[in-house]
Amino acid sequence: MSDDHTHVQEFFSARAADWDSRFPDDGPAFATAVADLELRPGDRVLDAGCGTGRALPSLRAAVGPSGVVLGADLTPAMLKAAARAGRDRDAWLLLADVAALPLASGSLDAVFAAGLIAHLPRPEENLRELARVVRSGGTLALFHPIGRAALAARQGRQITPGDLRAEANLGPLLARSGWSMTSYVDEDRRFLALAERTG
Repeated sequence: MSDDHTHVQEFFSARAADWDSRFPDDGPAFATAVADLELRPGDRVLDAGCGTGRALPSLRAAVGPSGVVLGADLTPAMLKAAARAGRDRDAWLLLADVAALPLASGSLDAVFAAGLIAHLPRPEENLRELARVVRSGGTLALFHPIGRAALAARQGRQITPGDLRAEANLGPLLARSGWSMTSYVDEDRRFLALAERTG
């Protein structure tokens, strides 16, 4: 994928209005993944590539009223859908590219990223940018509400050895990007890789 985001924006713009209704049963999976991030009251967290903001209510509940929740997405239509759903009450919504975040270095405690990695044009550099904005010891959750095999079947394709989300590929990729993978789950009902910010 190139750094020209037109294709990604067109893909998600066309689907933004009915995105939540296409996947109505994902809510509990998002809530469980947020719980596994082990956020604390007062933490500062970014939902990178937040889409319609399905994780934002759970993130807000985890950090409480004293915490900071940001939702960043590249597609204006997705952010508008998040606001229509009232999720702008749970977070500040930012039109931003995760490859160049308008945030200070070390300003966050955690990043939550659902379905993001497949859309990163330069995964190593982009994950390094997420690491830049997280303090040392902070956490990253790479999540998808279904696992790799189930997602491939849904899309009518096969999993390839080069799949970035494969454990053997993801661990080294994260390590080169300023993260250390601490857990990895790839089941039919969910995908969740957790990592800690190193350095």
